[in-house]
Amino acid sequence: MIKGMILGALSLIVGGVIVAALVIKLGYAPANADATPSWLEKTIAKTALRAVINRQAPKTPNPEALNDQNLIEGIEIYAQNCAVCHGASDGQPSNIALGLYQRPPQLAMHGVEDDPPGHTFWKVFHGIRMTGMPSFAHTLTSEEIWKVALFLQNMKTLTPAAQAVWKHVPSQAVKKAS
Repeated sequence: MIKGMILGALSLIVGGVIVAALVIKLGYAPANADATPSWLEKTIAKTALRAVINRQAPKTPNPEALNDQNLIEGIEIYAQNCAVCHGASDGQPSNIALGLYQRPPQLAMHGVEDDPPGHTFWKVFHGIRMTGMPSFAHTLTSEEIWKVALFLQNMKTLTPAAQAVWKHVPSQAVKKAS
């Protein structure tokens, strides 16, 4: 009886793998950026991302001091590297952001202030697989990434000097003719 149950379970697993492989091989699994992913795909991706960030992200506080100079440097680095996808202070998405799936959060509207700084650092440093989020590990220093994380952590409570710089980051949103 147990042997039959084990063989039945194995047959079910092997059959499922074969069906999944055929669905993928025959082109029935969507791979286009404008298709909505399945519940299973979203669940697997979110669960894996949360687990790896919780395991690998730095647990220490942000080593960059909260001051105007570091906030402004973080804003400038963000403007050069992040605003094209994550938006400027107006919160309006660019054409690039509108064409990506998953949609990059427009951080002026839906910020990451409540995320631990190490989580933000990890995402910028490593990027996020199968999204438009690249790794900046080879293009920004750790100090620069921490400054971006500092800015994002304090985006809603910027000092007046930092707020003035943030308000002047140019929007990448394309204005449509009326």
